[in-house]
Amino acid sequence: MIDLLPQWLREGLSEDVLFWLGYLTNGKHLAWYASVRFTLFAAVAGAAVALAMGLLGATLRNSRLLPVRLIGAGYTNMTRGIPDVLFFIFFPLAFEQTVEWVMSRSLCSAEEIATAVLWPPCPAANIHFDTFQYLLLASVSLGIVYGAFAANVIFGAMHSVAPGQIEAARAFGMSDRQVNWRIRIRQMWIYALPGLSNVWMLLIKSTSLLSLLQITDIVRWANVLGSPNFLPTAGLVHPDWRWQYYLVLLVFYIILTFLSEKGFTALRRRVGRGMITVED
Repeated sequence: MIDLLPQWLREGLSEDVLFWLGYLTNGKHLAWYASVRFTLFAAVAGAAVALAMGLLGATLRNSRLLPVRLIGAGYTNMTRGIPDVLFFIFFPLAFEQTVEWVMSRSLCSAEEIATAVLWPPCPAANIHFDTFQYLLLASVSLGIVYGAFAANVIFGAMHSVAPGQIEAARAFGMSDRQVNWRIRIRQMWIYALPGLSNVWMLLIKSTSLLSLLQITDIVRWANVLGSPNFLPTAGLVHPDWRWQYYLVLLVFYIILTFLSEKGFTALRRRVGRGMITVED
């Protein structure tokens, strides 16, 4: 990177500045900066899945059928009690081994399955996910967990819509499905967005778990780059600098939180245009 600077600029900079420019723009650091895309992708994709699961869970809880309501309540209440890290590890592992089990039924012989000691029972059924596939599994895991929180928020927001509008819609002959989608869901956003912003903040924090799925994200790179670095030819390049790298991550998440708050404020202002809430 230093070689790209003009000669006159290199001559005007001190050796310390040139050292830090070279150190912070080497290949590993550039890979660290580029790994931000994994964090942002997991956050956005996970939020999309969480919103879909939240709408589904809240809709099930609003059903007039008791078995359907129980399914919605079970998902909303039970999933929220599962620790994030446990589900984050469980779902991708369970999905991977389920796929291998299905493949083993057709690719492995009965003898290999019967005598297998390790998993999968034969090499043909062994699959290896790449970074993008693990990233998709991580996003779905985040979406399922935080979809339960979103479902609880959306369920409460649906019941904050003025009851008179619900009664008027039914008086005009709308079905339960039409009332739900045309009245409740269209007007509940002004009530749901404050709670959904909290769910989004929690989801952002959970993106720091990506390294548990062998994804070389910003947290994993910070640990690698900050650990004591030795070279056979140069000896100790730098001591333990991990807290400095984690401080950079702290600032990164603070900036992301600040931008998210600004975004949700603008979104609430946009959604609230022309609406008269119960409080009004």
